[in-house]
Amino acid sequence: MGDPHRYNSVLSVWPYGLRATPLTHQTIIVLDFGSQFTQLIARRLRELSVYSEVWAPDTPIEKIRARNPVGVILSGGPKSVSEATAPKCDPAVYELGRPVLGICYGMQLMTANLGGTVAPAPQREYGHAKVTVTSRPDPSGPGASKDPAALFVGVPSEIRVWASHGDFVAAAPPGFSVVATSANAPVAAMSDPSRGLFAILFHPEVAHTERGLEILRNFAFGICGCTGDWTMASFVEEATSRIRAQVGDGRVVCALSGGVDSTVAALIIHRAIGEKLTCIFVDNGVLRKDEAAQIRKRYERLKLPLVFVDASSLFLNRLAGAVDPERKRKIIGATFIDVFEAEAAKLGHVDFLAQGTLYPDVIESVSIVGQASMIKSHHNVGGLPERMRMKLVEPLRELFKDEVRVVGRQLGLEEEFVVRQPFPGPGLAVRILGEVTPARLELLRAADAIVAEEVRRDGWYTKLWQSFAVLLPVQSVGVMGDERTYEYTCAIRAVESRDGMTADWARLPHELLARISSRIVNEVKGINRVVYDISSKPPSTIEWE
Repeated sequence: MGDPHRYNSVLSVWPYGLRATPLTHQTIIVLDFGSQFTQLIARRLRELSVYSEVWAPDTPIEKIRARNPVGVILSGGPKSVSEATAPKCDPAVYELGRPVLGICYGMQLMTANLGGTVAPAPQREYGHAKVTVTSRPDPSGPGASKDPAALFVGVPSEIRVWASHGDFVAAAPPGFSVVATSANAPVAAMSDPSRGLFAILFHPEVAHTERGLEILRNFAFGICGCTGDWTMASFVEEATSRIRAQVGDGRVVCALSGGVDSTVAALIIHRAIGEKLTCIFVDNGVLRKDEAAQIRKRYERLKLPLVFVDASSLFLNRLAGAVDPERKRKIIGATFIDVFEAEAAKLGHVDFLAQGTLYPDVIESVSIVGQASMIKSHHNVGGLPERMRMKLVEPLRELFKDEVRVVGRQLGLEEEFVVRQPFPGPGLAVRILGEVTPARLELLRAADAIVAEEVRRDGWYTKLWQSFAVLLPVQSVGVMGDERTYEYTCAIRAVESRDGMTADWARLPHELLARISSRIVNEVKGINRVVYDISSKPPSTIEWE
């Protein structure tokens, strides 16, 4: 691959793959020390129209300097800085001449590197905490970048934050001012503005932190001097150029699922290479009720070059007997590739496979960014077989769902595509706990259709991130009429989220839940009990498998 930070006018090869890098845009680099929220930092900055990239923590300082960022953020992470295996960065980052913000582990690392004291906390802070800002910004001072409390401009003296740390800063490094405290952390925020160093012991990037976006805005605009020059419109242009350069004279097949991700990916690729793209939609046998027919009609309206393949029998045959969630995902991933390669062979020589992979798919699948731990493999990431012959084209790989929806609108996509709730690549196979059989699929399809109908009827569909039914491998006793039944249990899952990285269970009206339950029990023969999932992400995931 050569130098992983060598940039030109169109493409950049960075530590985690080939991507577009707008050289004309101001950039904040996030060094990833393993937090599951790391990419959210970059996401929130993009929300402010500030371009951001996530890099490995041990990136040499020469590479960072060559990129010429306007600022650097040190992310959180699960390790203790005292551990021998704890990730480190080059200490020269503090002498880069650019503002540095340490978040949680990043603050602890900054403290340890610069002569402060990090110690085990008497009481671990995990979840909500209250932070008191003890030093207020001076509006008549020398300017935001030189103000010790510059991160808290416009922020109240007390805020509820999301904390996750077992160590704390017992003593700030020489030259630092303590600007905030909490009940369990005497140094909840500190700064040395003369060196452009700032740090906080909580996560401003998560939705649970009040005024978190304002804190990041203060760092980006007030301290780093950003102007907010990156937009989804610029992303479309840059992605188009990147794809055109990557594909060259090659041919691309695009895996269309019917969702907004693959649809937007196909539209960008078609914009870039035109007739060198062929889209393939595969009926994998684990779609929702009537979905294959509906999707086929939708793509005809979009006038994308489409090949429709019914491979439902092949998928179900291979899934027979599979119970483990990871095995099911990998079976589906491998079968997808088999089908695509077979169809591509009919088209002649094809060089690339395009997918609508998003960043949440990547970060939950493999430890690909810094130190982040794997949660589960997605069919289009960890589920792909190593022997796959086609190279991947993934124009949306570093975007979040809400960004993709903005891109869809930029491309003129119909609103019905833009607002469609996410649907997992492995489909209903990961919403049936246990073996996937035709009989169980029919039960789940019927129950899921009722959930969708009732959620739409009450105007909740576009308010929710996802809402669906899950078939549990649990049978229980019930009574219908005067007869005893022994049938399956169905769980209803409905969550609210901005990007899928964190989610909270939706407080649906009791009347709506009662109607869903009544209809499922009465209309779906084989289910006699309905439960509602009230767990959030974290600690749970959105999908059950």
